[in-house]
Amino acid sequence: MLTKALNHFKKNDPILYKVALMVNITGLVKPEDPFIDLVETIINQQLSDKAAATIFGRFKKLFPEEKITAEKLLKIPDEKIREAGISYSKIKYIKGIAQQIKNKKLNLKNLENLSDEDVINELVKLKGIGAWTAEMYLMFTLARPDVFSAGDLGLQNAIVKLYKIKQKPTRERLLEISIKWSPYRTTASRILWRSLDLK
Repeated sequence: MLTKALNHFKKNDPILYKVALMVNITGLVKPEDPFIDLVETIINQQLSDKAAATIFGRFKKLFPEEKITAEKLLKIPDEKIREAGISYSKIKYIKGIAQQIKNKKLNLKNLENLSDEDVINELVKLKGIGAWTAEMYLMFTLARPDVFSAGDLGLQNAIVKLYKIKQKPTRERLLEISIKWSPYRTTASRILWRSLDLK
């Protein structure tokens, strides 16, 4: 997949291809438990990578042997989770999802059989999940190859920097730019995020 993606960029976008050779991107591995991944994505909303990693690390320590499950999460007092650095609104969201899983109203494994669009439509029905969280879930939990999150600030900044765009691009313009990376927009996104670390 990675080789095919790089060959595609080499042909269709020399700028992105050049950056791809400068950053280290590996293949995506699907996580074992989609619930843990979804909880982490919600916790990470609007946080820098460093802050997100610290807070999620503290959150994991609240569980015996750091094994996160919906049932165990529901038993932890909100105040304890708040002490890990997670806002009360996010606590409400992750516990709401945990409750739905416990009540068998939600089965995240079933999402694997849906199209990208249908996964987004199902996820945004859950409180605390917007388009960005659903797109991250598609990229990193379901390892879907052709996802681009036009609302992601990091991707916007990387595109402005790499393509020397003067004005902040509109959502439509970003999607237009991303078309040349299809069907490998997930890999393109990962390259763009990594490009922000380049001097």
